[in-house]
Amino acid sequence: MDLNGKVAIVTGGTKGIGRAIAEALVREGIDVCISARKRSEIDQTVGALAGLEKGRITGIVCDVCDHSQVEALIERTVTEFGGLDILVNNAGIGIFSTVEEMSPEDFRAVIETNLFGVYYCCHEAIPLMKQRGGGYIINISSLAGANPHPQMAAYNASKFGLNGFSEALMQEVRHDGIKVSYIMPGSVNTEFGGDEPGEDKSWQLQPKDVARVVLDLLHHDERSLPSRVEIRPSKPPKK
Repeated sequence: MDLNGKVAIVTGGTKGIGRAIAEALVREGIDVCISARKRSEIDQTVGALAGLEKGRITGIVCDVCDHSQVEALIERTVTEFGGLDILVNNAGIGIFSTVEEMSPEDFRAVIETNLFGVYYCCHEAIPLMKQRGGGYIINISSLAGANPHPQMAAYNASKFGLNGFSEALMQEVRHDGIKVSYIMPGSVNTEFGGDEPGEDKSWQLQPKDVARVVLDLLHHDERSLPSRVEIRPSKPPKK
């Protein structure tokens, strides 16, 4: 993809993987709209990345579980930058508990954020990408989308579902010039799930490692589509 003049949305773009992706896209000269649920985090991130003097950046409060808020996110992006070419569905949550102990509300929250939220964003973005003659949708999944674990039933279900969704969507829109890929990272040194990033976890992937994969996908020739990418720590602790 020729990235000159392109416009991107990165959901969950204020922390961890999402922020690293947003920064990488801005440094590449892409105009980026980020979303998150907290206004203060958006303002801080926009202020930090606006000084890169490459692509432009803006942001809007958006809970991807709410279709109307997703519509507002898309509208803000088009109003600010004139269209949409790249969608990175990164927003996600993890609540980890046994099925017996997990509340119905928590189970629903995981599924609605990690799966319904992606659907809402894709549903609104695809017509705009068709207007532009094509685009790229990149869904941030997880190795948990192929490897089930106890106390992760909700998260596993959401990511298994996201992988299947991505595969089906890829086949639906490929002849419209829209590429779809999903990235499955292993352990990443972020605050996700209540973890605290730190030097004692230096063996883990860094957010910038996932951002590099996003850029690599965007730079692939039009004839090439790496639809599923797994990325894991090269030297995890020995068991």
